[in-house]
Amino acid sequence: MSTLQQTLALGQHLWLDNLSRQLMQSGQLTAYLEAGVQGITTNPAIFQKAISSGEGYTDDLHRLRQSGIGAEGRYEALAIHDVQDACDALARLHADSAGDAGWVSLEVSPQLAHDAQGTVAAAIRLSQAVARPNLLIKIPATPAGCEALTEATARGLNVNMTLIFSLQQALTTGRAWAAGARRWLSGGGDPRQLYSVASVFLSRVDAVVDPLLEARGSAEALDLRGRCAIAMARLCYQRYLDLFERGEHEATFTDLKRAGVRPQRLLWASTGTKNPAYSDTLYIDSLIGPNTVNTVPEATLKAFIDHGTVAPALLDDIAAAEQALITLKTLDIDLAAIGERLQTEGLVAFEQAYEQILATV
Repeated sequence: MSTLQQTLALGQHLWLDNLSRQLMQSGQLTAYLEAGVQGITTNPAIFQKAISSGEGYTDDLHRLRQSGIGAEGRYEALAIHDVQDACDALARLHADSAGDAGWVSLEVSPQLAHDAQGTVAAAIRLSQAVARPNLLIKIPATPAGCEALTEATARGLNVNMTLIFSLQQALTTGRAWAAGARRWLSGGGDPRQLYSVASVFLSRVDAVVDPLLEARGSAEALDLRGRCAIAMARLCYQRYLDLFERGEHEATFTDLKRAGVRPQRLLWASTGTKNPAYSDTLYIDSLIGPNTVNTVPEATLKAFIDHGTVAPALLDDIAAAEQALITLKTLDIDLAAIGERLQTEGLVAFEQAYEQILATV
């Protein structure tokens, strides 16, 4: 089996964190799917890069400019076209897996991150515009976003919750999704229609925490460099098991599971290694486990295919992961506060990319 097929056999899906017309028209996306890629994620920064390159967009953009549609409408028309084509490319995978794979994500405007009602309205509108069963609407995991997640799920929409940077944010997202799923079922909705992922960002956490550890300077602190995001992810997975598998959480998933609802999956994001001293496949090799997703940039995907290590590592060293978070507390490093800061910074970055897209189109 190929590297991606071996990973799939261990229960983890690898998704490509990239989409462009050039990628699809060149046949590269087809090659990735044949190698074992199971889905695609996008965000404003990805579309900004693709559209600003001009490859494959010039004629459509000229037509849209002549139509009188505003900048936001032009961007959405281009993005929806690409997402529809990607959904079609993954349609057979989605059907053959009975909805377990073949998903493509499209994000609502980051300008709606603190507007729950506006997010739900945008999610409904984009879902109707794309009109594909394998679309995931991407929503940032702010408090308003989690409120929107519950409402969107209660309406039968499938959601990728993004910009999760802490254990607390992941737990809030899981609870919000379960509440929406429960409402969907109570209204007679098909339990197998629902699908959701919670995207936990990793390398950005280490990029912030590592300098703090170096500033502390002790051997104990320095030993944690490059390990904190992985420790956090492994504990997120333990809490995921508590909520969705073990029934040990205060808001268990047991009733939904009996009804046939698939649990929300954890998705590892921001998995391109930022520190060149670390392995370029660090955030894949260390976190392979059942019922998870890892979305990776092209460069990281190619590296993993070439020399990644395939092993069920997600359940390794849970005690060490717990101890790592305890040590961070003793060092006065607050991962929850860092998570809030990183989510805010992530929103700003996506807003800036969104503004650049509108300027480009």
